[in-house]
Order: sequence, then structure tokens, then C-alpha cells
Amino acid sequence: MTRPMTLARPPLRAPVPLPRRPRLTRGPELGLAVAAQAVLLAVLRPGHAGLAVGVVFALASWALLGRAFRRRRALGPADHVTLARVVLTGGVAALVAGHLAGGGHTAALVVTASVALVLDGVDGQVARRTGTASRLGARFDMETDAFLVLALSVEVAWTAGAWVLAIGAMRYAFGAAAWAAPWLRADLRPSVARKAVAVVQGVVLVVAAAGVVPYAGLLVAAALALLVWSFGRDVRWLFAARGRRVDAGRGRSTDGARRARLLDPVAR
Repeated sequence: MTRPMTLARPPLRAPVPLPRRPRLTRGPELGLAVAAQAVLLAVLRPGHAGLAVGVVFALASWALLGRAFRRRRALGPADHVTLARVVLTGGVAALVAGHLAGGGHTAALVVTASVALVLDGVDGQVARRTGTASRLGARFDMETDAFLVLALSVEVAWTAGAWVLAIGAMRYAFGAAAWAAPWLRADLRPSVARKAVAVVQGVVLVVAAAGVVPYAGLLVAAALALLVWSFGRDVRWLFAARGRRVDAGRGRSTDGARRARLLDPVAR
């Protein structure tokens, strides 16, 4: 009997890998943000004083973010949204400086600040949906919010009074106190009220800057009262909880509270 003839199978070839889409690294990403800041300043035309403030803001942000993200090769999706908000915040700061120097552009300031506030609700959702939430990203978002509120408080204080500056300065006063009192850098419990109060500050300051409602000073005073209540409640809770370790899963743990550093996160 003859054996059936078998055909030799050609050897299997390894699948050819598809070319990966090039991804920007951290340095070019921050460089593009600086370029976007320059374009925004050219569009807004905030005057000489505003232009100087915008350039200083862009360079300082570039240096600070380069240091903060030095251990990351690239920024995440939510970080890109926050980076766009940084650019818009620089535009707001430039417009405020231009306004204080005698320029106008109130409408441009209100529109730019409003877009930055709207995007504040986007980066957190992007981080959660893409699974890229991190403490550094949360701190990035928080500091962008704080500086935007500070710039808006300077704008409103120009007409309503210097007391409005307390809204923008309170976050930084809390951070300065945390250097002297390490227990202020412990974790805080999640709070919807805290987030709502933070949103109220930005919205009220934009409305007051626009000058579209009567008695805007009373509205700003009510927002400041809410902010004092929110900070006071958290300080009281942190004081009562001092010396205890808080679950690190909720935010920043007290492990780094022994020695304060420039980029060391605080609870708020």
C-alpha cells in the first residue's frame, strides 16, 4: 500500500506589528501649552501690562509643571484638559492685569473665565472614565482652580473693595499654615459641600466681574461667608483628627507630613 501524500504547510509567520501612533512626551506637551498661551495672548490683546503678566505666567507654569511631572513621560488625558485650563487661566490673569492698567476687555475676561470654569467639570470625568485619576492630577486641577479664583478676586476687588481678595487668598493662606502645622496636610473626608462651595466662588466672581446683576457685592460677600464656613469646618475636623493616620485611598496620606516641600500636596 502506498501512503497518502501530505503537503508540507508553509511556516507560520509572526504577525507584523502595526506602527504605533507617535505620542508626545511631557516636554513637547508643555512647550505646546506655552505656544498656545502666546497665541491666546495675541488674540486677547491685554495690553503691555497684561502681556507681561501672561508671559511670566506661561514661563512659571512651564517650569513648575515640568518639575511636578518630572517622573512622568507624558501627561494623561485629563491632564491635557487641565493644561488647557492653565492656558485659559493665564489669559484671565493677563486680562486682569490689563484691566488694572487701564485697559478694557471685560467681555473677553468673562468669556475666557467661563470656559475655564466649564472645563473644570470635564477633567475629573475624563480621569475617571479613562482610569487615569491620580493624586498629582487632582493637585494639578486644584491649583489651577485656586489661581483662577485668585485672578478673578483681584478683578472684582478693583471695584468692590480689597476684602474680596480674601476669597482668592484663603487657599494660599491655608497652604502656608500647613507648612507650620503639619496636621493641616492630612487627608480630608470627601465632601460634596466643599466641592459645591468651590464652584460657587468661581461662578459668583465671574458674575460680579461681568456686572450683569445688581448688588453684586452682597453676592460676593455671601460667597466669602460660605468659603469661610467650608474652610473652618475642615480645619476643625483636621484639628480633631490630628495624630491619626487617614486612609491613603481617599487622597494624600500623612506620610509626607513630617517635612514640607514646595510641591507637597495639602488637603485642600
